[in-house]
This record gives sequence, C-alpha cells and structure tokens, in this order.
Amino acid sequence: MRIAYLSQSYPPMISGAAFFARDLAEAMARRGHQVLVIAASDKKYPYLDQKENLAVLRLRSFFNPMRVGQRFLLYPRRDVMKALREFQPDVIHMHEPLQMGLLGLEYGKRANIPTTLTLHQLPWFVASYLPERIRPSVEAVLWTYARWLLKRFTSIIAPTQTISTIIMQMIGLDTNVIGYGLDLDIFHSSLSPDRESAARQKWNLPPGTPLILHVGSLDTDKRVDRVILAAARVMRESAAHLIVVGDGQQKKYLIQLCKNLGIAERVHFTGFVLTGQGLPEIYRMANLFVTASEIETQGIVLLEAAASELPLVAVRATCIPEIVHHEINGYLAEPGDIHALAESMGRILKNPRLASAMGKQSRTLAERHDAQIKLEKHEKLYQQLSQDLYPARQLLNLKTGKPVSPLHNFDKQKNTWFNIEKERR
Repeated sequence: MRIAYLSQSYPPMISGAAFFARDLAEAMARRGHQVLVIAASDKKYPYLDQKENLAVLRLRSFFNPMRVGQRFLLYPRRDVMKALREFQPDVIHMHEPLQMGLLGLEYGKRANIPTTLTLHQLPWFVASYLPERIRPSVEAVLWTYARWLLKRFTSIIAPTQTISTIIMQMIGLDTNVIGYGLDLDIFHSSLSPDRESAARQKWNLPPGTPLILHVGSLDTDKRVDRVILAAARVMRESAAHLIVVGDGQQKKYLIQLCKNLGIAERVHFTGFVLTGQGLPEIYRMANLFVTASEIETQGIVLLEAAASELPLVAVRATCIPEIVHHEINGYLAEPGDIHALAESMGRILKNPRLASAMGKQSRTLAERHDAQIKLEKHEKLYQQLSQDLYPARQLLNLKTGKPVSPLHNFDKQKNTWFNIEKERR
C-alpha cells in the first residue's frame, strides 16, 4: 500500500503524537509499504529525508513560543497538495486535526481515497493552556468544531477505550480503538548492578537511594508542580530523590519551587531524554512512576513505566484508570489531591514486596500493548478502508500516464521542489 502520514510535529520534535507517527511510519515502511510523511520542519528550512520505502518531507515552519523544541506549520496547502498528488496515496492517516486534518480531508475527497485521524488531543488539551475563566467557553467551541470535523473522516482512531466512549457521548461517532505500541525489548525491567551504577553516575544520582520518576513535558497541562509538592512530603520521611525527565515552559518555575520547598538537591531535572539517550535505563533505575496529568488520551509514559515493571501513581482522570488499576499495579488519587499522591508514593517506597508485586502486574498489562499487535491492527484497518471503499489503483505518472515507482517523483524533485539548497544558503 501507499500510506501518507500528516502530522504537525515529528521527531526530533518531542511529543506523544510525534513519536506515535514516527514509529508507525517506520514500521509500515519496514513491512514493505510505500510511506510518505509530511510534517513541520525542525529546522529553519524545508528538506526531504528519504530512505528505501520511507520519505519524510519537512515543510517550512515557524518557532512555537508555547512549546519548547516545537515548530509549527502555517497552513501549507500548496505544498501538501503537491506532495500528495505526486505520491498518490491509497490512504491518508492524520495525526493533527486542525491544519493537516483539513488538508488531508480536502485531498482525500478530491482523490476519492479514505482518510483516518488518530485523536492525540481533545478540546481539554487546548483549554488547559488558557485562563481558567474562559476555559469552558473555549472548550465548548472546540467541541462544536470537533463535531463538524470528525464526521468528515472515513474512520476515526481512538487510542483508548475511554477516548472512544467520550467521542461517542459527545459526537455520536463509533471509533476504532488502536493505541500506541511499545517495543517490549527496549522497555523492560532488567538492569545489571554495573549498568545501574554507571547510569546513576551519569545522571548524578546517589547510589542506593530510592528514586521517584516523572517523565513528560514541563508545561501547565502535566501538573508537574503537584508531583513536586507530593514528592516533597514523601522526602520528609524517606531518603528518596525525584527525577524529572522533560522540558517545557514551566521548568524555571518548577526549579524555583524545589528551592522554596528545600528539596532542590534531591530533585534532578534531566531535560529531554530520548530512548537512545538512556531513557529506558532511567525507568529501570526508578522505584516508582508518578504523574498528576489529568488530560491524557493514552498515557504513553505510563505504558513505558509499566513495561519497565514499575508501580504507578497517578490521578483518576480520562484514560488513566485503563493503565493504573487501583491497588493492583499502583494507586489512583483524585485530581488535585496532593496528600493522596504523597501517601501512595510513601506506601510503595516503604513496602518493597508490595512494590515488586505491583510492578509485575504493570508488566503484564504492558504486554497487551506490544508494538506488533498495534501495528497489525493499523495495517488491517488501512487495508479494509482501501479495499472495501475504493478499488485498487495502479500508480501512474500524472503527466505521462505511465507506471512509476511510488517514490520516483521525490527522487526527481529532491533539490528543486522546495528550493531546499537555496534556502539553506
């Protein structure tokens, strides 16, 4: 098949949606499908990255003052339409509902091909960045837009059953539930004493101390300040240290909060850490994972922690109870209940046998999210959409009418289409 993925962000930009799109695109290419990704450039100029069955087209983008390390597109209609016409996809899978969602829908309707969208965010994500007094009004407007937009896709993908249920309640649409797939060979619990010692030295962590771990962006929506406030209470009765992996607009505020609480020397801000930079080892060193986020659509970091055999502490909100089963593989606190978060972490740290039992339950849950299972579900959906709704088409050159390689036009246009060489200079 010829599969096009449209996404606002894409690695090396860091977000759950970016990693989801990247992992899916690369896996489909390895399975022999011809894949095109169109996303915002992570640089100040557009460029094309191509290998075997995968072409990643990075369009001109602009600095995003709201998110660290992110850039955004400004409705690149001409470039997206041209790329899709050249590629002639059998199906288009969008990972962003605004600009790329609208453009993918437009091309899909013109070319009479199926379109699908994965819901990585719901209206509450945008509303969480706004002043509290206007959040309800903005969220209501966004739900109105969602009702208009989502009904235009051939298929909608919800990453969890919770999100699927919300979409049915708010919009009346059935969805396909397909979540993020984990590489269980990368995220696991085994870490030798020598490797743990080296990892602790790398991240300036004292040997033998219990470690509380938080992974995620340091922005308003993740409520990291509540994690720190809860950890500070735990530290009164424990030698534990807190590792905060990620970056964001609130980083300076959070560092100052640690100073004000008198725990700065026991809180370690690592910045963004990618999988290849040691993130799996950080999970394996930790004694427990905690998050206070209330707006997750899937909770990828919770799944990574579960695969790493960690007990989990989180809040009872959105899809989180699908991953954190209260008193089985962790604890759930009510939103905003810092005391309950602290109490739950303290209970785990004081009882190694309980922590081990919960960690094993976490791993069992994570194994249901194996990457191969999720990949096969996506592949089956694409084939069903393409075969059931639209007849198979032979890929033809739009000008000559002759059969061509799916990536032929990208090879041909590589240095001229977007004036890549000129813009670099």
